[in-house]
Amino acid sequence: MGAIRLALAMVCIAWAGVAWTGTALPQSSGEAPRVDVALVLTVDASGSIDTPEFQLQKEGIASAISDPQVLSTIQSGRNGRIAIAYVEWGSPGGAQMVVDWMLVEDAGAAAAFGNAVLQAPRSIQSYNAIGDAIDLSVRLFETCPCQPTRKVIDVSGDNPDNRSNHPAPLARDAAVAAGVTINALAILQDGRLGPGGRPWLVEAYERTVIGGFGAFAIAANTRADFARALREKMVLEISGIASPAQGDLAERRP
Repeated sequence: MGAIRLALAMVCIAWAGVAWTGTALPQSSGEAPRVDVALVLTVDASGSIDTPEFQLQKEGIASAISDPQVLSTIQSGRNGRIAIAYVEWGSPGGAQMVVDWMLVEDAGAAAAFGNAVLQAPRSIQSYNAIGDAIDLSVRLFETCPCQPTRKVIDVSGDNPDNRSNHPAPLARDAAVAAGVTINALAILQDGRLGPGGRPWLVEAYERTVIGGFGAFAIAANTRADFARALREKMVLEISGIASPAQGDLAERRP
């Protein structure tokens, strides 16, 4: 096992875009590659999402990471690469890291990450514990063998937090204090509007989930719209440009 871990470390340091194994790699600043952003994609796997709907989400991730605009944004960064991991959430205390950190700098690496997401078995989840997913994601940054310019958590879901051991606003505040930005993607199921006149779930995520520099929430108007929304969201997250004005992306149609 020692030889295998050493080989993985050498490949990652060479920026080949294969999976990192966290603790298997040295953490010193002299050996860890620099990346423009370390991004944790946290995806709703709760009981409100059936198997075909969940598959649409996974396919949306694979499509988004390989999109030419997303790849161009990655390669236009100062370091020309990002680190990315995939988490599924739902049950209180049950959020799981499903795909470990991978380095993405080109089309081949993007396809490898997308395939890893598509092939991973779905974790077993229940209710919506977004706060616990945020806590897990923050801990994952400690195991990422990279030097990120920015740390971003991308939360997607179709309902607000309601069962977390650590409520989402408190988890959010702790993450922001640790230098992490949290953005959200609200998967809309109806036309209900919130007090501000925009989709209610977008407004709920703005109040309770997002935080940090340039944080924003965006809407997917249907589950089939997930890939489009995630693609736009990832371009903003990876580029680090200013977040959109509230409502600009929430109301956009494909």
